[in-house]
Amino acid sequence: MDGRSLRTALRPPSPRRAWVWWLPLAAVAVDVLAELVVRGREPVSFMLIAVPPLAAATRGPRGTALSAVVCLGLQMWMAARRPGHFDEQHHVAVYAATFVIGVASVALAWQRERTRRHLIRAHSVAEAMQRTLLRPVPPRLGPVRAAGFYEAGEGGTLVGGDLYDVCETSFGVRAIIGDVRGKGLEAVQTVAAVLGSFRVSAHEWQSLSSLAERLELSIARNSPSGDEGDPELFVTALVLEFPPGGGEVRIVDRGHPSPLVVGPQGVRRLVTAPGLPLGLGGLAADGDDPTAHRLDPGEVLVVITDGVSEARDANGVFYPVLERLGEHFGDGRAPDPEAVVAFVRTDAECWSARSDDGDDDDRAVLALSLDGAGQPRCGTGGRLPRPVPREYARRTVRGPAPRREGPVS
Repeated sequence: MDGRSLRTALRPPSPRRAWVWWLPLAAVAVDVLAELVVRGREPVSFMLIAVPPLAAATRGPRGTALSAVVCLGLQMWMAARRPGHFDEQHHVAVYAATFVIGVASVALAWQRERTRRHLIRAHSVAEAMQRTLLRPVPPRLGPVRAAGFYEAGEGGTLVGGDLYDVCETSFGVRAIIGDVRGKGLEAVQTVAAVLGSFRVSAHEWQSLSSLAERLELSIARNSPSGDEGDPELFVTALVLEFPPGGGEVRIVDRGHPSPLVVGPQGVRRLVTAPGLPLGLGGLAADGDDPTAHRLDPGEVLVVITDGVSEARDANGVFYPVLERLGEHFGDGRAPDPEAVVAFVRTDAECWSARSDDGDDDDRAVLALSLDGAGQPRCGTGGRLPRPVPREYARRTVRGPAPRREGPVS
């Protein structure tokens, strides 16, 4: 959020949008009208004492101070209309009360504006962090069309424990979607560690299994150790690869819900070789076993987090994502990634809206399709990615690449 946007957000609410803004003016108008009706026979100026606190709820310190001065002046005018009442002790007490409450209201208005400014800046920082961690999905990366959606489960937050990313490498287009166990700051730190490692390692490691192991290593290196660490920290994830040449997708499953394919022939669930989640891979004796599946043009690969599949209605029934996709896209037409993501987002929200219990789980959806149109290009610039040096492409997780001695011929 730049300076101009921040100043716009800090402006007082528009009188056309906030009916509360009119309350101080309405109170003054009612009091003046009552004074004119009773013609000074009854004291009604005491009602103006409530105007400065009402003004403090919607106006800044200057506006609140102005309202206090106006109310004090009106009280003196009303008292002067009754002979002998201007300096009468009860009216003097009303003047004093209005002055004291006015000063307190100005202080409250100043504090409210300060808190509001702090919240807006904190929100802008959180928004910038989300855009850094969970970047917008490019609509196209080479032959792959993509669309994504993310929503944090906790109200008032922008970043949670779900993650996804898509990038184009010399090995093809690669993607990841995952779900961190737990919530809060520790989950966000794990999301940052996994995504940071993916964005670097996806360009360096030719083997999809080795890429998954590097993600495993990033969790171990960036997780707190000792009593401060979580011994049960793990991340369920799917690591995807669309190799050059197209026609298939390769998947490493680390304990995540398996992908779905939506196409003109209906919806099907892909069979993967599930392994242990990231962070627990050291307990497995064998490495990852990638699976390959054919993906025809017009078919959309859909991957979700459990915040979507475990959304419940009023009867406690889980959201049947496969059946709902089949009902909506079962007309024989080739679906679009953007349309699939938009449908899952709105349909899951409507499904969980029927539930009486609050749904506080994060939700992430990623839809990818192959259309075979054009040459691969970067999602941000339209240039082919630079080839990765051979010594990086052949790395394994057993150790770093051997150092070369002497000039490279």
